[in-house]
Amino acid sequence: MRAQFVLSEIGVGLRRNLTMTFAVIVSVALSLALFGGSLLMSDQVSTMKGYWYDKVNVSIFLCNKHDAENDVHCAKGAVTEDQKKQILADLKKMPVVENVTSESQDEAYKHYKEQFGNSPLAGSLTPDQMQESYRIKLKDPQKYQVIATAFNGRDGVQSVQDQKGILDNLFQLLNLMNRGALGVMAMMLIVALLLIVNTVRVSAFSRRRETGIMRLVGASGFYIQAPFIAEAAVAGLIGGGLACVALVVGRYFTIDHGMDLSHKLTLINFVGWDAVLTKLPLILATSVLMPSLAAFFALRKYLKV
Repeated sequence: MRAQFVLSEIGVGLRRNLTMTFAVIVSVALSLALFGGSLLMSDQVSTMKGYWYDKVNVSIFLCNKHDAENDVHCAKGAVTEDQKKQILADLKKMPVVENVTSESQDEAYKHYKEQFGNSPLAGSLTPDQMQESYRIKLKDPQKYQVIATAFNGRDGVQSVQDQKGILDNLFQLLNLMNRGALGVMAMMLIVALLLIVNTVRVSAFSRRRETGIMRLVGASGFYIQAPFIAEAAVAGLIGGGLACVALVVGRYFTIDHGMDLSHKLTLINFVGWDAVLTKLPLILATSVLMPSLAAFFALRKYLKV
């Protein structure tokens, strides 16, 4: 009987405040969709870091005869065979180095033509203008500075470049976008909480006569509060369900189908469905707990029981 009463009161409360309930559902759905999206973005950045940092190289570019004329780092002339052998021998002795591959001027020219063959500059370049280089795979990508310190300024070395630095700029941008999404999510969450509190207050005020009678006949505080808390929880749960649908649909149409980014951007290792599915229970739990707690504390202040 008590359960039936609580359920009937939930239905009455939701119908009485239909407009505000709808606003609560929409705001909860948007805030939790952003919350889930931010979690997935964080996972995506971590996945990309693990994928790309494992592939980055440190490149040591060697001086050629053109650099000797135009680059202060190559003022002593183009790299000699003895210098190349010594650089390679020193690299292989370093404990941070996993492996070393060399790229000749002809190979560098070929790779440049493959990547930038349509560039106007490509037609004016010749193989002897390209730089020989050593591509170093480090055991720990964070140890780039060890290579830079050892080889920057050495005779025959034009520059030492770390591909990780380029990736760091990309990941900083992605993290900044993720923090922006979290900021929007926080504002939406505050709006949702305020709407929940106002909805509970209006509902409690509209039923003050019923709650007064229940108090006079000895109903417990929890029994009086339960319908209001349940109303907020139901509205939040609907919003959480919509947020889950938005995440699933978004993942399906942007990565798998529709935009089909998984096939168009093959260089990006996108997070899988397992990452999405593990976020859904958290979103649903939050969608129930957040409105319930907001309603509970609102009732303690505005409904004297």
